[in-house]
Amino acid sequence: MCAFAAVALVALTAATRPPDADARTAVDPAAVVREWNAVATDTITASLGPRPSGQAAIWEGFVSVAVYNAVVGIEGRYALYKWHERGPAGASSAAAAATAAHDVLLTYFPAFEQRLDTAYADSLAAVPAGRARDRGVEYGRRAAARVVELREGDGRFADVPFTASPAPGVWRPTPPAFQPFIDTWLARLRPLLLVSPRQFRPGGPPALSSAAYARDIRELKAMGAKTGSGRSARQTETALFFSGNLIGQVQAAVRDHAARHRLGIAETARLFAAVNASATDAVVTAWDSKLHYGTWRPITAIRLADTDGNPATTADPAWEPLLPTPPHPDYLAGHTTVAGAVARALTGVLGTSRIDLRVRSEVTGTTRFYGSADAFDRDVVDARVWGGVHSRTADVAGCRAGTRVAAWALDHYFRPLAGAGTRSRPPRPAEPVCGGGTG
Repeated sequence: MCAFAAVALVALTAATRPPDADARTAVDPAAVVREWNAVATDTITASLGPRPSGQAAIWEGFVSVAVYNAVVGIEGRYALYKWHERGPAGASSAAAAATAAHDVLLTYFPAFEQRLDTAYADSLAAVPAGRARDRGVEYGRRAAARVVELREGDGRFADVPFTASPAPGVWRPTPPAFQPFIDTWLARLRPLLLVSPRQFRPGGPPALSSAAYARDIRELKAMGAKTGSGRSARQTETALFFSGNLIGQVQAAVRDHAARHRLGIAETARLFAAVNASATDAVVTAWDSKLHYGTWRPITAIRLADTDGNPATTADPAWEPLLPTPPHPDYLAGHTTVAGAVARALTGVLGTSRIDLRVRSEVTGTTRFYGSADAFDRDVVDARVWGGVHSRTADVAGCRAGTRVAAWALDHYFRPLAGAGTRSRPPRPAEPVCGGGTG
């Protein structure tokens, strides 16, 4: 991680101030949470680079739960995350939030110390000096230390081998780079919220001899090909739109939602914690299934279809997907597992399936509006099929698993406190469909 960070320092934006520092006033104390989410995302992205893994969600989750504890421990309203130490009366929750985020990021990304310290100094300068700020800083430090303590020995970067031998249906490195299975340790990482990585592991994918498997392959050959596909221009744009850093797209969209809806500091911290902790455990769930089932990717399945024993599939040794194939197995799809968790966390916190999300893609340079969780899930499911990198089965099963992860998480964490002026259990929204295929 440190090696990546040292090389990537130049990749960070030249600005050393949090994005909205000059605009933040006492009228919008929640801005500090949004600012430090942006700082975290920039730091994580610069450190990891174009790494085709769900690892970014892990660090976003760590930062978000620390900020959540720092804020709600002072503001009240919601139950602390795996902690019982309430903040001192009159402490500044803005100072606590900035301190918690800074300290967690500095712990895991020490190569970015100068950038983080500069952003932190700016955040503290926006809070009036005095006892409230000092108390907030001290409590934020304890909130960060608590999360770091909780994550000790959690399995990060452990040596977790993928031992399955190449055979029909079994994953193996894919062209053109033929990279090994990346970040296998994610499959054994201790979750932030769940009891174990396999808690929501679904049943296996359809057998190679099944009609369902043959349908997946036929759709991928026709709709996921790099050239000569049956995709419309809109379908190709959808595939490209969700071909980049989904975790980063989600952070920006949630920041925008929180700002437009003028969420308070406690509500903003809770929204980020619910979304990012659920996304963290969605990644763990997806990687657990990837390691457990180890299914081959579409490019391998289509090129070697003459070995699958299914008379309804035909091989095309020259077939290429629209998008580069990430170096890990097909089932479950990481993008859709995260999308399902994010959508369900949003609907759970907001108490409605209307999520009002503006999502931007750096790949296409366009922004899409998602009024509903179903529409968001549907596009991410379709995108990975039309990109040629995942079977629809892996996409839909991933979305459903992510939905279950977030639903369980919100039943157990980030709950409103009784008598805190919030509904103890908001209306439970309808579960997302996790469909797709409509174009």
